[in-house]
Amino acid sequence: MTSSIASRPANADDADARLGAAIRRVRHARGMTLVRLAETTDLSHPFLSQLERGLAQPSLSSLRRIASALETSPIELIAEADAAASAHPAVEVHRQAATDEAVPEGFAAGSARMLARGGRPLHPMEVSGGATEPGEIFVHAEDEFLYVIEGAINIEVEGEQSTLEAGDSAYYAGGVHHRWWSANGRTYRLVVVKQGLRGAGAGRW
Repeated sequence: MTSSIASRPANADDADARLGAAIRRVRHARGMTLVRLAETTDLSHPFLSQLERGLAQPSLSSLRRIASALETSPIELIAEADAAASAHPAVEVHRQAATDEAVPEGFAAGSARMLARGGRPLHPMEVSGGATEPGEIFVHAEDEFLYVIEGAINIEVEGEQSTLEAGDSAYYAGGVHHRWWSANGRTYRLVVVKQGLRGAGAGRW
């Protein structure tokens, strides 16, 4: 097993501590032990323990492996960590020009940005990409809704493939295996709305 980054000092900043706490909450909600997470991600148990305590920081590659093992995504983990820093406002507005919010996501080698802060009952995000080959298959316990804003995608759900164009949408229940990729080699843009994480308590994922 490997660890992707060296340990950080005991006075690791608040962002590291929040991210570690978010990973720990999701892991507990999934009923997964730290040993099992280490086995699934091929990351070392000591590294993951330090990460959850805010004493280490993951590379994006490691964060993607952790997110995949926990049936979530890197951007949702980051959003959940950020959400711990402040209370949720009753109304949120996100401007299209706020490109600094975009995070390399791993959905079909694309990027994504959250359209609401973590800890909400719903996790809406904007996802864009252009990969023409099917990538890894995703599965998670929560329901998900997908709407194509721009471009066209091939979407595979439980082995059945179809093409969605701008204005088309899909809804699939939790536990369903799915993936998508560009249908024509051009960039696509989607709005994906996922349920908050089940089993983490009211008002949380």
